[in-house]
Amino acid sequence: MNHQFFFKWVMLMMSFSIQLLAGAEQFSKFPEYQKGIARSLKQAGSNRAELIKALRHAPTEQTKGMQFLIAYMPEHDCKLLKAEFLLSNVAWAYKARNTYSWAKKVPEDIFLNDILPYAALNERRDNWREDFYKRFSKHVINAKTQIEAIKAVNNAILREVKVKYSTKRKKPDQSPYESMEQGLASCTGLSILLNSAFRAVGIPSRVVGIPMWTTKRGNHNWVEVWTTGQKRWQFTEYYPDKNGLDHGWLLGDAAKANEDSYYHSIYSSSWKSTGRHFPLVWDMHRKDVPAVNVTRRYVMLGGGIGVENACELRIQYLIDNKRMVVPVAVYQGDVKLREGESPMPTDDVNRYFSVRVKMGQIYQIVWKDPKTGKAQRLQVTTPKDKAWLVVTLVYFQNP
Repeated sequence: MNHQFFFKWVMLMMSFSIQLLAGAEQFSKFPEYQKGIARSLKQAGSNRAELIKALRHAPTEQTKGMQFLIAYMPEHDCKLLKAEFLLSNVAWAYKARNTYSWAKKVPEDIFLNDILPYAALNERRDNWREDFYKRFSKHVINAKTQIEAIKAVNNAILREVKVKYSTKRKKPDQSPYESMEQGLASCTGLSILLNSAFRAVGIPSRVVGIPMWTTKRGNHNWVEVWTTGQKRWQFTEYYPDKNGLDHGWLLGDAAKANEDSYYHSIYSSSWKSTGRHFPLVWDMHRKDVPAVNVTRRYVMLGGGIGVENACELRIQYLIDNKRMVVPVAVYQGDVKLREGESPMPTDDVNRYFSVRVKMGQIYQIVWKDPKTGKAQRLQVTTPKDKAWLVVTLVYFQNP
């Protein structure tokens, strides 16, 4: 009797699996997506009808995109997302692709993986696509090239969404609208916002991050865009560097990442499966965000920064324990090594005015007092056995 029951159970499971695959086949014209669609339909449970509706109602020219999206969809999305959400997201993604010249030049595999998806990490699933298309289209309307469009979005996003960096945000992995409701976001939330804005106007984008710096405490996230001219990924941030793509304060630290270390590697997000996952430092148990290890590119991009006997001088200025921008210069004797500005209050906490110097030597830091405008000077000696030195300049008001 037990053998008969077991045999019936096995046959039932086989029949169910065959039905799922058959169901996937009727929706998928692309063999590479059939198993993924079958998996998603199975995981969807009571939400299965919504995924089937999305697959059936996608216009012919958007069919491949919808099938790709559902084939690699995380399990929690399979259970929750409705057909209307998916159909709208796909429709506006294709609208951007068909509208902008730079989007038309993007290879299909990159469009599917890095423009089409409605999320980058594990953030709440907001229906931002149409809204962001309308918000940022006006900023790229006069852009003649993709680079001009990237700059336009990057320069406009702070004014458009009115969100600034702050450690007082409610959580690190905020969705676009969660950040906009607060007006505050972490580096992760800002990266998710910028990523969404780029994708909305047909610019391939993905979130990048390192779980733990090798040079200091903490993690960091930023954004990469795929440029059609260079045909490669290049990085930027919510607060862009004035020198353009592949420039920024993070490069010195990123160049010292270790691709053999799980925690000290640099990862880019992906929608399709890659065989590895993006470490979510706010929820390390989750492993459902695919990733690519891109450490080597950053080590090469920052080549020479990690040379032997080098020390990075990292400077900030505080008034009442809050950062303030002041002009800063670093000298060795009568030789000016670099000048610039200390970080502003909205800069990432790991960002400093940085200068590469040598270990075990004497340097002078010169800055302007924000109250009097007079030059102030501080002499420091870099350590002989450490690759960085943080110098905090503090304003003291005379009693």
